Amino acid sequence: MRSYNRKMKFNAFATALFILIGYAAFSQVEIKTDSKEFQLGDGLRFNVNDGEYKFSINGFVQGVYKNEKTDGTPAVNYMNARNAYLSISGSMYKEKISFLLQNNFSNGKPLLDAWIAYSPIYNLKISFGQKQTFTNNREMTFFEDKLQFVDRGIFSTAFCNTGREFGMFFEGQLGKNTFIIRPKFAITSGDGINSFGANSTDVDKGGLKYGGRLDVLPLGNFKPGNDGYIADLLHEDKVKILIGTACSLNVGTSNKMGEGHGDFTLYDSTKKEKLPDYIKYYGDMLIKYKGFSLLTEYIKTSAAALEGTFVNATATLPLYPTDISNYLVLGNGVNIQTGYVTNSGYSLDFKFEKLNKEFNSNNGSLLANQDAYTIGLAKYIKGNNLKIQISATSLHQEQLNTVSNVIEKVQTISGQLSFQVVF
Repeated sequence: MRSYNRKMKFNAFATALFILIGYAAFSQVEIKTDSKEFQLGDGLRFNVNDGEYKFSINGFVQGVYKNEKTDGTPAVNYMNARNAYLSISGSMYKEKISFLLQNNFSNGKPLLDAWIAYSPIYNLKISFGQKQTFTNNREMTFFEDKLQFVDRGIFSTAFCNTGREFGMFFEGQLGKNTFIIRPKFAITSGDGINSFGANSTDVDKGGLKYGGRLDVLPLGNFKPGNDGYIADLLHEDKVKILIGTACSLNVGTSNKMGEGHGDFTLYDSTKKEKLPDYIKYYGDMLIKYKGFSLLTEYIKTSAAALEGTFVNATATLPLYPTDISNYLVLGNGVNIQTGYVTNSGYSLDFKFEKLNKEFNSNNGSLLANQDAYTIGLAKYIKGNNLKIQISATSLHQEQLNTVSNVIEKVQTISGQLSFQVVF
């Protein structure tokens, strides 16, 4: 069944959701704020009926200056507000319902997260809506204000865009103390963020996306609040390890990384639309101990359902096996990043990333062979809520010289300065 007939319009869902929330929360008799004094990161919080209903408004602003120089081109400088977030969240204790609405007003399409969740039991949460998926790599599961460096590196940005998808998400947990297992499963549109199109003729392409993640904490959970960051801001007293694996199958994708639609069209022998399946596999591990953190990540992507595929509408030009990397980001990569945060809030961080395209013989591959080294310094003034970061990156990337028709390695040196306030 085609996606247009099986997916709800988001605007109708969002309107109904927040009318319901507004009625449930603000029809109550007694409303109290959590604190008489404002603290960075706390936002504006309300308790209704002694905490049975909770509602909060918060966000963050991140200003960035960047200087970038690529071999053979002039240096580029720019300054902007990379992120300007406003979030509305809440929970209903008796109804076991929670929700999040999050916008980034620095984007042309500001809506990032809009979901409602139901927890029938304490160790199971079922979410519906647009949400940051857990089927990507570990770094992509953290919100943009929780990153260890100024920005995401090439490992994350080559294979993902925003990391948000629309669908249903199931999150569970087994165990409480010394050994914890967290299985997760998602069924999404497979077309990424706000995938409903601008009008009734711009509909989703292909089928659904099926993905899951399994996280294991063999030495127990992190300190409360310390699991929301890559860096060890709270200085774990004992070694904590988080081992995870994730995979996804996007049935019929028409976007290079499976977060959009309509970017390309392929055909079968009958001249009907035929889209390839896109598969991602991730493995990652996060270790924290007394201010030290180590994150390692691996990714492998591949394509399937390619037999009998043609690149033109008349079905006369077949798709050769290596040419699929002209349409999908195919290959593998590793990311290793580590750092240390002092008790006074100073941090020194290092990152190494390496990406390899699937077919070295294909000069038109979307993914290029590349590697990057990054060093970062940060000062956490009020924890993660007020911080200053600076980073420098050296990127080496293979590019085709169109004059000599030879693959050359081009270097890009960039530096970034960021100031972040979470309110």
